[in-house]
Amino acid sequence: MKNYLLSLLCGVSLTFSFAPFSQWYITPIALGAFLYLLNQGNIKQGWLGWWFGLGWFGAGISWVHVSIAQYGGLPIVFSLGLMLLLCGYLAIYPALFSKILGRYCQPKYWPLIAPGLWLSSEALRGWILTGFPWLSLGYSQIDGPLAGWLPVLGQTGTSVIIILMATCAAIWLPKKQYVATASIWITSLLAGLVLNQIDWASDYKNDVKISMIQGNIHQSLRWVPEQDWPTMQMYQRLSQPLMDSDIIIWPEAAIPKLEPLALDYLHTLDNDAAQSHTGLITGILNYNFETNQAYNGIISLGSVSKGDDQGHYQYNHGNRYAKHHLLPIGEFIPLEKWLRGLAPIFDLPMSSFSRGAYQQPNLQSNGYHLVPALCYEIVLPEQIRANLHQDSDFILTLSNDAWFGDSHGPHQHLEIARVRAKEFALPVLRATNNGITAFIDHRGEIIAKAPQFVETSLTSQVENVRSNTPYRRFGDCIIWLIAAAGLVIALGLKRQQQKL
Repeated sequence: MKNYLLSLLCGVSLTFSFAPFSQWYITPIALGAFLYLLNQGNIKQGWLGWWFGLGWFGAGISWVHVSIAQYGGLPIVFSLGLMLLLCGYLAIYPALFSKILGRYCQPKYWPLIAPGLWLSSEALRGWILTGFPWLSLGYSQIDGPLAGWLPVLGQTGTSVIIILMATCAAIWLPKKQYVATASIWITSLLAGLVLNQIDWASDYKNDVKISMIQGNIHQSLRWVPEQDWPTMQMYQRLSQPLMDSDIIIWPEAAIPKLEPLALDYLHTLDNDAAQSHTGLITGILNYNFETNQAYNGIISLGSVSKGDDQGHYQYNHGNRYAKHHLLPIGEFIPLEKWLRGLAPIFDLPMSSFSRGAYQQPNLQSNGYHLVPALCYEIVLPEQIRANLHQDSDFILTLSNDAWFGDSHGPHQHLEIARVRAKEFALPVLRATNNGITAFIDHRGEIIAKAPQFVETSLTSQVENVRSNTPYRRFGDCIIWLIAAAGLVIALGLKRQQQKL
């Protein structure tokens, strides 16, 4: 029982390596301690991994409980039970990793096998039941020396490097193999520092003046019909002084009316922005009354190309994006026929959307091309990579984190956006309802950010660059090949030993 408790604490400590705490060094140390425990005898490896995962996710995504408790309409006992159920499910993946590594692999081969095995278990976590790849290890390194690996191997590859470092420490340090352990750690960290000196932007084009509006609409008021017009007026009012910007951006579902019911308002915005030679981008919900399909989307209004002085908007025009990756419960209800009506959490407003295509055209605004990622989609690098083109200028992510209150969830969300900017060496524009609204440059650094929980606007000059990082070209292919090579080498060494 002692080892299970220690494993739980190792998992809990990982929370402090992610935002808003950002103590990057905790990740390899906590993992090294966990793997050391896994290498001890007289334990059930799968359960040890499960307790580690329970601590990792129980503390790390505790902010999910805020939305369940405040907006789910369930008694506290049931909301805590749902939270425990989610964390217990996510803990299955480190349990699977631990079971296979601890039971079927000799410890001396762990440094070769553990990285690929971790990569596989995390791939399953990011895929099964639509996936939930939140709190992947590489995100914790955006402010550490390993950040230099992000444009080369991505967040996924950086996670694998952390596992390699932790495994070597767990296996070699007890055997007093200090030189070998130090070599792996120093090489990984120094290489990251050197890579971090590379500016992956191949061409600087110009600075673009961009403004973002943070409406700070309380979640309980977002779908109250009486609040529709005051909300729409507020966004117009905040945007008027910013019409000299190249692009103005509103957050996810900023316009509370369904698109076909807000056409007069949209045409007015379209014409006003175009006459000011400004592009305006906003989140909006679309409902097709003919097909009964609803979409969580983004539309572009105002100037499409430089020099436009007339609007181009018409209902269902092509300059739009429909969210592809929908969240269970929040945007679609699994087993809807049985769950609808059981509790308020299964009957939230706007929780039955249709899915947009995986690949969609970039949004065009005032001559610039933007790769959209709606809310949670910023956590999906392969989807963003699939939608990047040679002329893509910015990554655009609109969100509403009002569900999670004053928790560390929005800080983690911003951290993920910073990693995307670093991986692809493209600026990320993050517009949110109540924070954290921020501009992120192509190096993953925050240029400017708005304070949370205030109605405000944020304007900045953002560098428009062209870039082509190794991760943008190859995605996760490189790290999968490296992981496969480690497995082949381990099998070869084992076979050679058997022959002796």
